[in-house]
Amino acid sequence: MSQTEILLASRVPPFLMASLESHFVVHQRDPMPAPEVLARIRAIVGGGEAKIDKALMDQLPALEMISICGVGYDGVEVAAAIARGVPVTHTPEVLNDDVADLAMALMLSIGRQLPQSDQFVRANQWVNGPFPLSRKVSGAKLGIVGIGRIGQAIAKRAAAFDMQISYTARSAKADIPYAYESDVVQLAAKVDFLIVITPGGAGTRHLINAQVLKALGADGYLINVARGSVVDEAALIEALHNKTIAGAALDVYVDEPRVPEALRQLPNVVLTPHMASGTAQTRKAMSDLALANLQAHLAGQALLTPVPECRAR
Repeated sequence: MSQTEILLASRVPPFLMASLESHFVVHQRDPMPAPEVLARIRAIVGGGEAKIDKALMDQLPALEMISICGVGYDGVEVAAAIARGVPVTHTPEVLNDDVADLAMALMLSIGRQLPQSDQFVRANQWVNGPFPLSRKVSGAKLGIVGIGRIGQAIAKRAAAFDMQISYTARSAKADIPYAYESDVVQLAAKVDFLIVITPGGAGTRHLINAQVLKALGADGYLINVARGSVVDEAALIEALHNKTIAGAALDVYVDEPRVPEALRQLPNVVLTPHMASGTAQTRKAMSDLALANLQAHLAGQALLTPVPECRAR
């Protein structure tokens, strides 16, 4: 296995990089290796932001599998991989707690204006008078867009804050005790905070659009810990600028790591650098799982966590 050659398609956690270099011959995508090297590549490894399309796969005649270190894999052309007989794996479950924790932290931060109040004290503005009143979070109405494992983990935490929880998804879930709304606009209209945790990809692109933001209203807050593509960023900037909504807290963006200046300059936002799973403990667990999937395949064993499309085969 130490002579197996793999292609690294994007940055990965240091834990994973160290393991890959100790087990395999690792080639970086940038710059692209020579054709004779590409002909020997048996696997692609990348983070959740990796872009792995058919054109790249077509350059790798010996490609056997793709291992993504992340729960999201919308940058992978899974259909093209399946057509080649190349399974795709990801790292679900191990990051549920961290993402749910950050979603709650962002909701508290934008509701209670924590970054803004920190700057208020640092700038010595307190001597001129008290900080403006913020928004109570406990007991507020929360809408969750997407009620998978992470959405349920968010709801569990929100319940401890006595929040009134409702959600939207493709269909109502019989085992979910919260109120279901079939339409995201209707959900937005009834809540104070709207947390987005639906998968990315073409099916959810701009799901949160100007109509949804208008329904959320001047007292409503948007929190996005899903993918930047799920929110119409231009519509969001306009809604924040015009006070169509009260504020937003974002961990993901359309063109990461480039965040629009118009968004960065707004006072009614909290911005974090796509760090929802960014704890040492969780990134280590993700790295271990990504490596285990790769090793399982090369050893002829069953994959631990193939993506849903590959599980259905």
